[in-house]
Amino acid sequence: MTQPDVTVVIGAYEAMPYLVECLASVEAQTIDPGRVEVIAVDDGSTDGTGEYLREFADRAPMSVTVLRQENSGGPSGPRNVGLGKAAGRYVFFLDADDRLGPEALERMVAMADRAGTDVVLGRVEGVNRSAPKSMWGRTLERTDVFSSNIMFTLSAQKLFRRELLDRHGIRFDESLFTGEDALFTMEAYLRADGVSVIADHTCYYLVGRDDGKHVTKSGGYVLRFDSARALMNLIADLVPEGPRRDRLMVRPFTITLLPQFGPRFLKDSDEVRRHKLSLAQPLMDVHWTEGVAARLKVEERLRLHLVAEQRLELLTELLEFVRTKQQAPAVLGRRGRRVHLAYPHFRDRTAGIPDSVYLASPREARTVPGYREGGARSVLRRAARKARRVLTPSRRTTPDGSAAAA
Repeated sequence: MTQPDVTVVIGAYEAMPYLVECLASVEAQTIDPGRVEVIAVDDGSTDGTGEYLREFADRAPMSVTVLRQENSGGPSGPRNVGLGKAAGRYVFFLDADDRLGPEALERMVAMADRAGTDVVLGRVEGVNRSAPKSMWGRTLERTDVFSSNIMFTLSAQKLFRRELLDRHGIRFDESLFTGEDALFTMEAYLRADGVSVIADHTCYYLVGRDDGKHVTKSGGYVLRFDSARALMNLIADLVPEGPRRDRLMVRPFTITLLPQFGPRFLKDSDEVRRHKLSLAQPLMDVHWTEGVAARLKVEERLRLHLVAEQRLELLTELLEFVRTKQQAPAVLGRRGRRVHLAYPHFRDRTAGIPDSVYLASPREARTVPGYREGGARSVLRRAARKARRVLTPSRRTTPDGSAAAA
């Protein structure tokens, strides 16, 4: 039997009626059906999901295997079961309530074969829900997690070279009930020999369920801290200290941890607030660095600084300010080349927060009237202009009115 090019792994739990369009999108793929196998794992559904999968297997033009198991409580188990049975050169994880775009598999496999990369990201669009956007600026045949925005899409719906996953034993962590795909995908990015991005063709539709049961919306706040801890530890294990690690740490700090100390924090009981701070403290102690802080917006940096310092009262006051959607006044210094954003407690001696926490990034500062961009590049430009003045001969006027070098 010829090895399939791609195995589509579908973990399905109570997926009706969304499963109908999901499987239709698989059946409509333009890639030769002989190059595809589908492994669908019914995770203990009771709504007809299993029956519909078996009907699909009977009529589908490609090889379809349907497995049934007792409910595992999360997406990791079914995905691992499907991955363990996969025979394809590549594996694609398709959620049962989402759907593939036209030509998705054909384009992604062709990209991986042409570029020799281990992971391929196909453009994602949201249907009744948001989808990541910052990584789709242009198609990239070969990039990596340090020189692109792919770290901001860590969902599992990507094409992975199966040999990469098997060689490193990359599997979904079944102890996590949220963020398990972020851990899996980040490890694949870091171990991959190149990543490709297809930005000019929608390969995946992320569908928002009307019943609100999408897995990423479930789980309490403790699970979010578990997810942040796991991702931070993975990054620290695989990337040496320095700017590259700091850059990747921005992802778990801003996407996973920071929302726990956003507007919802004001609605939490005092007990929950203190519990969240206690859960965050070991993460801040180990992974919060100046390099990470410098990459954040002032308001984000200030929030996390107060979390690191366990300043509950000041954090609450800051969030009340943010909730009113007030603009923090800009304070210019160094002849307009430095901007501080005066959020609450700026230069308040009692609070004792360093000015550096309020220092605007160049992107934030450029929106402030009167700001003059400084930094190393500006210094070099000024030095170059001075050198040209010194090296260029001055001109003087001769008695006949012509110019001559001095």
